[in-house]
Amino acid sequence: MAMATLAELLQVEPGEPGFWREFLLGMLKPVAATVVVAMAVALSFTQRLGLEGEMLYAIARAFVQLSVIGFVLQFIFTQKSAAWILLAYLFMVTVAGYTAGQRARHVPRGKYIACVSILAGTSVTMFLLVALRVFPFTPRYIIPVAGMMVGNAMTVTGVTMKKLREDVKIQRNVVETALALGATPRQATLQQVKRSLVIALSPVIDNAKTVGLIALPGAMTGLIMGGASPLEAIQLQIVVMNMLMGASTMSSILSTYLCWPAFFTNAFQLNHTVFAD
Repeated sequence: MAMATLAELLQVEPGEPGFWREFLLGMLKPVAATVVVAMAVALSFTQRLGLEGEMLYAIARAFVQLSVIGFVLQFIFTQKSAAWILLAYLFMVTVAGYTAGQRARHVPRGKYIACVSILAGTSVTMFLLVALRVFPFTPRYIIPVAGMMVGNAMTVTGVTMKKLREDVKIQRNVVETALALGATPRQATLQQVKRSLVIALSPVIDNAKTVGLIALPGAMTGLIMGGASPLEAIQLQIVVMNMLMGASTMSSILSTYLCWPAFFTNAFQLNHTVFAD
């Protein structure tokens, strides 16, 4: 009954009678679920972790953000122009690039590198999925799928850039020795690049190995809770795992190529200002 009410609500415009009543009634369950947050806050207080304020802020921010995004998506889903899809996608990429760049804040132009890498990796993957008719080019499909890819690529790209700089900094003498012996910047940092990529991509690969065995993934869980057959849900989840691996791998590898110009001078020497403490 609850799922039927939600499905009916999605078909009603905010201006139509009964919308706000149904919406507010539906929000009672999310509000009730904050009881477990109160438990977490109480535990933080008793253990003197000092995380109470941050927990409450995070939950309040998530509540407001998701509520606003819900109305935005409700509006976009009713539009027929592809421009709205592209606008929403570019907004997600921009926020993801900024966040990944913040993680790798010591990398020069880190936010730009992250944005370009995430944009390239996710757009190529999405183009292939649409071209192969895995997903139709409609807001209801493209925006959620793009969100999953962008979010995953954001995490992997940020870790790759941060770890690459740290490894080159730690092994600075090894890199400089290789350069002195005539190696190119790519050859001199090949091992550091491989290490950063392996560390960043390992969680994606591990998730693919254990999907469905330890926990049901979000996309599959959402479909099952929405009334879909488990057999239909696994079909979508397989597609999701494939696209996440493809987009994340492409984005992370591209970020290493874009980092090199910032790590080295025009004379193919390490740029020591990048690796200063």
